This record gives sequence, structure tokens and C-alpha cells, in this order.
Amino acid sequence: MPTISVQNLTQFCEAILQGAGVPRHKAEVTTACLVASNLRGVDSHGIQLLPYYVDQLLANEMDAQADGAVISESGSCLHFDGQNALGQWVAETCCEHAVRIARENGMALVVAKESNHFGAAAWWAQKMRAAGQIGIVMCNASPIVPPWQGREGRLGTNPICMSVPGPWLLDMATTTVAAGKIFKAFLNGQPEVPAGWAFDSAGVPTTDTQSAYKGMLMPLGGYKGSGLAMMVEILCAVLSGGAMSTEVGAIRFRGKKVRVSQMFLAIDVARFMPVDEFTARVEHLVALMKSTATAPGYGEVMVAGDPEWRTEAERRKNGIPIADGNWEQLVKAGERVQVAAPALQ
Repeated sequence: MPTISVQNLTQFCEAILQGAGVPRHKAEVTTACLVASNLRGVDSHGIQLLPYYVDQLLANEMDAQADGAVISESGSCLHFDGQNALGQWVAETCCEHAVRIARENGMALVVAKESNHFGAAAWWAQKMRAAGQIGIVMCNASPIVPPWQGREGRLGTNPICMSVPGPWLLDMATTTVAAGKIFKAFLNGQPEVPAGWAFDSAGVPTTDTQSAYKGMLMPLGGYKGSGLAMMVEILCAVLSGGAMSTEVGAIRFRGKKVRVSQMFLAIDVARFMPVDEFTARVEHLVALMKSTATAPGYGEVMVAGDPEWRTEAERRKNGIPIADGNWEQLVKAGERVQVAAPALQ
């Protein structure tokens, strides 16, 4: 498993995107999002995605030049048309609007349609956190999840993320795991995935990686995960007027635009109390959780965000490990646009 520095990986990915026709400023935004996921140990949403983006760009199924446009803005609400632009660029623009509107009005709800995969939702929710706001981000996704008691894909992994000023960050799929974990297992020749992750194409639970890759993901907690996924679908796709359910494409398959919708909610903490006071209250709440006696087999109590922040500190110091299969795919993506891979540690 090769290890690469943050700087070298960032430069390599930016060069690949520019080679595929992405303007430099958009390549920088997209790469920052992907590399940040690898730093946090969320490799399923890191540079593993870039070869798929290159496929889309070279097939003219995603418009690297498009910026997206505001459809309407009224009070705290903004409606955005992504115009099939890079998902990260749509999200960057929508987050800027959300932060601005929340400062003006106390809250902001921005919904975008006709967008593309935007990486990990955590990257975008933290844009609001950095502005002293609570950020909640959701998006719909390709229909690879059957509704509860169904056997055909109708919903996506439909993630929900919430970030706040303070040491807590929740980023979760409404499936047992993110689809990228199945993809990673497939790309790296892992024969099996854990039980409870996936169905085969007939809707039968499976641990076989090949069958899981060609099959569907399990909703988180049965009917509860299915209900949460529907909630996300409504807040993103129904509310924005965007593609829903089987109308949504997938980054793995050519011939159909992705057309996902996204939602960005920003809440201005200062409308309720000083941000420092809010942060201290979050810290106290986290401390209450961590002061709990541990259950048998565990050495500590952690809260959402802890594992990722620890991994980031370690990887910033020692470099980012990239699984062999993922590195091979990234190198091939570079070769397609005449970009040579950097030397590895």
C-alpha cells in the first residue's frame, strides 16, 4: 500500500482534473474536498472518486465549465440550478450563499438540483461551522437501496451531516455503510464484506464482494433507515424540483447524467448566544458523554468526529496511505489525460 504526502497527492489530483478540462479554481476546490476525506480516513469519499469524475468529464456527461445559477432567492430561501456542473463547485457556491443568508436572516435553506457527486457531506457542513454556524447538509444519490421490504433499488445512500462549533461532527449514510466502502472492497480485490452491508441483485443478503458491487445496499436500521432516506429525498429532490429516485444516474455508469440534488441548511448560532458560549456548551455535552463508564470490550467512549480527527492528525504527519487498487485507478486516470504520477514514499 503506497503512502503519499498531502502536497503531492493534491498536486497530482489537481493536474488530473485540469487535464480533463476542469478550470484550475474548480480543480482546486474539488481536490481539497477529496483529499480532506482521505486525511480523515474516509477513503470511500476521497481520491477513489476522481477516476469516476474523469470518466464523466471525458464522456461529456458533466460540464466542467458550468457554474450553476440562482433560480430564486426569497428571505432565507435560495433555489439553485447546478446546470450539471462539478458537484464540488455547486456545493462551494451553495455554501457561500447559505453562510451569507444565515448572517443576514439568522437561518438559510439552500436547495440545488441538477448537480453532481460532491464528495463527503462533512466537508460542506464544516463550511458553516467555520463561520460560527450550525451546518446541516444532505443529498440524494443513485438508487442502489431498496425501500424497506422491497427488492429493487429506489433510494440512494442519502447522507445526513451536521457540523457545529465544537468537538462534534456527524456524517452518516442512511444505509449501513456508504456505497464507497463496497466500491473500495471491489477495487482492491477484497473477497468479502461484512454481513449486514449489502444485498445481491435479487435482494438476498450477501457478503460476497462481487455480488454486493452488482447488488444493493441495506438501509440503516431497517425501516428507520428507509424512512430517513425518504426524508432526505424529499428535502433535496422533491423540494428542489430535481431528479428523484430512478431518475438519478450514477458515477459508475456511463450514458446517463447523475442529476443529484443537495440541501444546505445554515443556522446562525449568534442569534441565540455568543458562539464561544455555544461551543463551551457543546464541549460540556461531549465531556458528559465521554465520562460514561465504558461497556465491556471498550477502552473509551467516543463521539461523532473523534476517529476522523485522530486519523487526520496522524496522516498529516506521516502521509496518506492509498490502497493498491485505488492507486492503480488514479494512475490510469492520470495517464488518460497525460499526467504522470508522482514518486511515492
